[in-house]
Order: sequence, then C-alpha cells, then structure tokens
Amino acid sequence: MYVVMRPTEPALVPFVEVFWYFAGQPAHGRERVLPSGSMQLLVNLHEDELRTYAADGAARRVGGAVLQGVFRGPEVIDTAQQRTIAGVGFRAGGAFPFFALPASETTGALVALDTLWGRDGAVLRDRLLSARRPAGAPQAEPLATSAGAVAVLRELEAALLARVARPLVPDPAIAFAVGALERGAAVGSVAERLGMTGKRFGHRFGERIGLTPKRFARVRRFQRVLGSITPGLQVDWARLAAERGFYDQAHLIHDFRAMSGLSPSQYRPRSPADRNHVPLPG
Repeated sequence: MYVVMRPTEPALVPFVEVFWYFAGQPAHGRERVLPSGSMQLLVNLHEDELRTYAADGAARRVGGAVLQGVFRGPEVIDTAQQRTIAGVGFRAGGAFPFFALPASETTGALVALDTLWGRDGAVLRDRLLSARRPAGAPQAEPLATSAGAVAVLRELEAALLARVARPLVPDPAIAFAVGALERGAAVGSVAERLGMTGKRFGHRFGERIGLTPKRFARVRRFQRVLGSITPGLQVDWARLAAERGFYDQAHLIHDFRAMSGLSPSQYRPRSPADRNHVPLPG
C-alpha cells in the first residue's frame, strides 16, 4: 500500500511536495537509491532504525526517525527493515525553514531527528504509531489501512508545522536558481542574473539545497535522462545525449554511471513510478 497526501496547509506548499506512507514487503532485500536533489524526513514504523550500506558493504545505522540529506550519488538501503515507513518529500531547498542546521551539513547523511528537534524528534515515531492505531485497538495488532495511513500523514504534517525554525517565505533567488538550473542554464549565468559573485551564490545555494549549484544541475540533468527513457525499450542514446546537454553519448554514459553506479543498459527500476529505486540482485 502506498498513500500520498499533498500539504493541506497552504504555507507548506512551496516547501513540501508530498507526504507519503508505504506499507508492504518488496521481493528484494536491498535497493540502490539514486540522487534526486531533494531532502526527505523519514520515519520507519517497522523498526526503530534505518540502515544504509557503504560501497564495501559496511552498514551505517541510525535511529528510526531521520532527516535524509541530499545525495551526491547512489545509496544502498535495506528494504527488508522498511516494511512500513512514512516520509515528507521536500521540494529542492524546502527543508531549510524547518531545521536550524544548514542543508550543506546534512549532505549524504541520515541525521537522527532527536539531534535536530530534541524531544520532539525523539517522540515523533511514537506519535505516528499512536496515530495509526484507533483507540482501543490491541497494541500488537498490525494496522495497514488507508485511514491509518492518512492519520499518520496528518500527524506528520502537524509535527512539521510545529517545528518551523525560519519564516515560511520562499527565497526568490534560490527559487529562480533552481528553476534556471532545472532548465539547463549555466551556473555562471544564473549567478550573474542574480547579481551575485560565484562564491556568494554557491554559499547561499549550498546552505539551502545541500549541493553546490554545479552538482545540483548535474543531478537534475540525470533526472531528466531518467524521465526520458523506458526500461526495456531501445533508446537512441546519441540523440538523448544531444537533447540533454551532454557533449556526446560517451559523456552521458559516464555521467549515468557516476550518478547511479550502473550503465544505462543495467538500469531496471522497481517500477515506472519508482524510477529512483533500483533493486539489487540477491
């Protein structure tokens, strides 16, 4: 079961793309998660822990409620432990008003929510578990209903609204930069349009987005490539490379491997709707 909810509070719309809830058991044990340029708040309702894996297979463990910083490249997660999980999908830069820590200090990391929100972060998982279970239901009873999922997401939205650390006012310079870089504009031209030096622009962008402007542009170009292909169908890679601003086909393939750890021909997402999740064999 996968349930999504758009923000019900208008003030959240510029910052939050979606609240989501997943309950199920994937047939595979681990997945490669591809970089998107955005951050998430994750709460594991199955285990009070989240695990990711380094390139050498070593597990990195953190508590069950975390802020997931933006990734520069692919990360490996354990899907077996995430049979029930809820999250907030922030827009690019959208997490900035809710956390005192600059986004650049969370890049590539899962940061325990209790270190960011104190007691509110420490008890959030229990709050969501309670919201999922109607009054009088046995504690041991596993509930995975759409009504329970919506209750969890409404509680998650309330928790987010209670933790506003900065004014809920979009930064017009960052909004312009994100849009321009999404369309393939050069970083230098974006800084010039904003009347900023490259250094000042890079610092402001990094503390809100979590990536340098150049890396963000590269990640979003990779995402445009993913959105242009259908796994299993033949692709004219030379043409796609030209359309997406690569020097040539070899450049696209090199960048695809750097962003995903895979060649384009190896890319097989979990489903067409989950293009950033690639099951691992075994």
